[in-house]
Amino acid sequence: MAFLTTLCYIEKDGKYLMLHRVSKQHDINHGKWIGVGGKFEENESPEECLLREVKEETGYTLTSWKFRGIVTFISPGAMEYMHLFTADGFTGDAVDCDEGELAWIPKAQVPELNLWEGDRIFLKLLIERESFFSLKLVYGEGDRLMEAKLDGKNLM
Repeated sequence: MAFLTTLCYIEKDGKYLMLHRVSKQHDINHGKWIGVGGKFEENESPEECLLREVKEETGYTLTSWKFRGIVTFISPGAMEYMHLFTADGFTGDAVDCDEGELAWIPKAQVPELNLWEGDRIFLKLLIERESFFSLKLVYGEGDRLMEAKLDGKNLM
């Protein structure tokens, strides 16, 4: 069964707001750095999920965002359609996140973080490409990226 999620990279002063997932031991993302977001609730649109998840995880209310792409994740026993956004406007005050630690990281330093291999692909696309994209990422055992397709064409 597939599930729907959002992921957002909030931008400010040449930095992304990154979430270091260290709070939950049984977290598929444990130890990794990712953007903010989460699973859709019943009857939510991608934008409604985005706004709710960003508010819950950061305390910020987004005022300016862009739907950048859809990422299809396939891994043993799971399938996910992730709706990928960037945002460059927000209001509010930061809150502690129960998912991990939030930090503003210069975009040039993000690739040095402990990231999923496939995240490196779409983070590069967010910087280099303006148009909407569809990315398929297939993971095998041990979090190994086995296949990557951009707009239906093999990347590896």
